[in-house]
Amino acid sequence: MKKQKHSYILMAPYMLLFAAFTILPVIMSILIGFTYFNLLEFPRFIGWQNYSRLFLEDDVFLTAIKNTLLFAAITGPVSYIACFVFAWIINELGPKLRAFMTLVFYAPSISGNVYFIWQIIFSGDRYGIANGLLIKLGMILEPIQWLKTEKYILPIIILVQLWLSLGTGFLAFIAGLQTVDKTLYEAGAVDGIRNRWQELWYITLPSMRPQLMFGAVIQLTTSLAVADVSINLAGFPSVNYAAQTIVTHLIDFGTIRFEMGYASAIATVLFVIMLGANLVIQRLLRKVGD
Repeated sequence: MKKQKHSYILMAPYMLLFAAFTILPVIMSILIGFTYFNLLEFPRFIGWQNYSRLFLEDDVFLTAIKNTLLFAAITGPVSYIACFVFAWIINELGPKLRAFMTLVFYAPSISGNVYFIWQIIFSGDRYGIANGLLIKLGMILEPIQWLKTEKYILPIIILVQLWLSLGTGFLAFIAGLQTVDKTLYEAGAVDGIRNRWQELWYITLPSMRPQLMFGAVIQLTTSLAVADVSINLAGFPSVNYAAQTIVTHLIDFGTIRFEMGYASAIATVLFVIMLGANLVIQRLLRKVGD
């Protein structure tokens, strides 16, 4: 540390801010999860009562966990693979066309009130695009209440989230593909690589492991922390909690009921799930190129 003291001095402002606004709040949230805290009274220690209430008494939370894990299991891998595949294809285009296509695919993730479009598509009357098309084709006779019918809500939210998924991870993959050393492909051809799939597995993917890891963390975090799509499309709360997720449950107790101890316990459970999923992803990405 003495030899690198100048580096540590330069890092100190960032590390202080990171500790104050990230590490400390996480630790405080974990501690508050063992208390009863309503923002009006001083926190009162109650041990594991919040967690026992979560898993043994709160049926809505169990529904939220099921919905979140199902949502993450579908949107996480699919959006991750889609981000890389589209980035890989776009990377083969010319500079100007590549820039244009990157904007086209990235645009949905930075659009403003993008949910309004999907509300029109899945409107519950005859003027909704989905209902109008199905009625015109003779597949249904009466309009379907897409966002008010329990069995349709979660699939629609998954569809919308997949449409929104080409975001930061997508840009990271394009940047990673741009930095792969072209001479590695020539060396690979000499060593016996004969097709594009072998190039991808043995050269491209190992050369962009940092971007792969970054993209995996982004997609995983997005899929496990979904809330805005659910609230804007299905309402809050949704019909029979069909679109309830861990984050919407957290919002309910943290910003509406002000049960901060219980909300902190929910946040801690989500933190543990994310941490475990990230460790699994790291283990899987280490095998790339083997």
